[in-house]
Amino acid sequence: MGFGGRRGSGCPCGSGATYTACCEPLHDGVRVAATAEELMRSRYSAYEKGVADYLFRTWHPRTRPPRVTVDAEVTWTGLDIHDVVSTGADDERGEVEFTARFVRAGQSGALRERSRFERRSGRWLYLDGE
Repeated sequence: MGFGGRRGSGCPCGSGATYTACCEPLHDGVRVAATAEELMRSRYSAYEKGVADYLFRTWHPRTRPPRVTVDAEVTWTGLDIHDVVSTGADDERGEVEFTARFVRAGQSGALRERSRFERRSGRWLYLDGE
């Protein structure tokens, strides 16, 4: 599988915490993301770890595709956050601009996106991105 961009116990999202203390409880449904940035970081980790069901659950139903998959040929290698707008615990909408680096078929690449998030029933959800 191509998900292990980083080895060891550090969380792929780059928080500096261990995966078990950071994104794993979100992926397992033990808790929900408190901010849109935390959701964005946990979604990056889900791509890196291959947790497609979490990606599906955290995608807004209005924009979510019928099926969410993770490309096993992609190895995610790093995440950089460039900008965060209104993603606090009291906000209803937020944006996070980031670059996610990856390797596919031996070629390095990067995805830069400004993601939009919306809170629904108290939970942050990924809406869409540009």
